[in-house]
This record gives sequence, C-alpha cells and structure tokens, in this order.
Amino acid sequence: MSMIKIGWVGLGKMGIPMVTNLIRKGLSVCVYNRTKEKERNLLKLGATAATSLQQLSQDCDIVFTIVSDDAAVEEVYNGENGLLSHPKPGVLLVDMSTVGVQTSKKLASDCSRKNVRFFEAKVSGSVKPAEEGQLLILAGGEMQDYQKIQPLFSILGKQSIYMGEVGKASAAKICLNYFLALTFQGLAETVLFAQHLNMEKADILNLINESACGSGVTKMKSQPIINNDFSPAFALKHITKDLRLAHNEGLASPLFFPLQATFQAALQTGLGERDAISIIETLRMK
Repeated sequence: MSMIKIGWVGLGKMGIPMVTNLIRKGLSVCVYNRTKEKERNLLKLGATAATSLQQLSQDCDIVFTIVSDDAAVEEVYNGENGLLSHPKPGVLLVDMSTVGVQTSKKLASDCSRKNVRFFEAKVSGSVKPAEEGQLLILAGGEMQDYQKIQPLFSILGKQSIYMGEVGKASAAKICLNYFLALTFQGLAETVLFAQHLNMEKADILNLINESACGSGVTKMKSQPIINNDFSPAFALKHITKDLRLAHNEGLASPLFFPLQATFQAALQTGLGERDAISIIETLRMK
C-alpha cells in the first residue's frame, strides 16, 4: 500500500486533515486545488502538487475527490482537462462529496465509458473527526474496489461500512444529514425554550447530555452554543444544500418543510459560512 500513488482533489476543511493523515502514514499523495494557497502546508509535509486534474488521473492509481456540491463534482470529472478528459485506463476514482444519488450513478456511468473504475465513499463527521481519523465512511461500488481502498479508509476513519452498489452510500449520507439537521434545530429550539423559562444555557445542555436525549452531536455543539462561537465545523450552507438534495430525492415529510425553511432563512441572513448550529440565531429572532 505504501507504493500506491494517491491523488486528491479538494482541500477544504475536511480535505486538508484527511490528506495530512495519509501523508503521516507514509503514503505518497499528489494534491490539486484551485486555490493553490491551500496546498502549501501539505507540500511542506511531503505532498506533491499536480498542475491539472488530468495529470492526477494519468499518474495516480487512486484519486479521491471531495468538493462542495453536484455542480463542482461534475466539473472536476467532466470539465475541460477534468479527471475524465484523458485518464489512465483502470485508474480508480473515489468520490467523497455529498451529492445526489443520480449524480453518483452518472459519474459511475461516465467512468465506465472511459474504462475507469468509480467508487463512492461518503464521510460522516466534521473537522475534528477528520483531524483525528475518526470519520465514518459510507462505501458504495464494486466489492473488489472496496477491498482495494479499505486500508486507506482505515487511516481516514474509525469505520467504513460497505452499503452495496453505487448510489446506496449517497442515499445513506443524505438520510444521515437530514437527521443531523433535525437534531441541530431541535437542540437550538430546546435551548431557546429553556431560556424563555429562565434556565441557563449551560444547565439545560448539561441535562440533555446526561439524559437519554444526549448524543455525540448534542455534546459536540454544547460549548459552541454556550460561548456563541459558531466557527464552522460543518458550515450551514452545506447542510442547507443537503436538505435540498433530500427534497430532490423525494423527502416531503411533515417536519421537512419547516426545517428547510428555517435553514434557508438562516442562509439568506448571512449565516452560510458559520457552523450549522448557528441556526439558533435565526430561531432566536422569531
């Protein structure tokens, strides 16, 4: 595995720590990012930089992509000089972006036509789990490809779960992020209600976390709520996008529409770059 050539596209808040973990395990990683400044620290750690996406799919054995949305991933794969413009036959492209089910299936079809292998590996977790190599990875595609990539997943995450054919992992990730959005809004509303009843934020959050209602998410977001510190671990603009994906896939349940409306309102008031739990600010104004 140490001899394998790894390519990486997308150096956002998740991509940088994930690449860092691969490099620290002695793996060869070649990175590409439109904003070259984001490559600098990784180059100091030992990464190399590609001059184009096309170079990655020609020179590497496995290329990971993790970008913001469906349009971005389509451009990375099918744009001029993209990964599929002139790839090495048999190269394995692994998309970790949160995108729609049909987008993942289309990428798989596009890759097949170019004699390229495609695999989806969606990540559940935010910046700190990415830094600690504790992500949950949802995998979809051919079993032989999963077995090839699994040693890398073991560096990036605490567990990888094979979901089946391409599209299954994307569906699972959208489901998880819907529940995550519900949790964020439920937690925010509960804190605001407690304050209305003259309780301190810290007191109600402690009760939640010590009760059966507590979860990894409620514990993770308690201190940011107490401190009004909404530095982004998972930006609100991204979960708003994920709710749109859920709606596109047919979600129309009773809680969905008011939830989507609240996050959309928060986005429109300028909270998009802040953490998703900053939804409490929008709810506070109601």
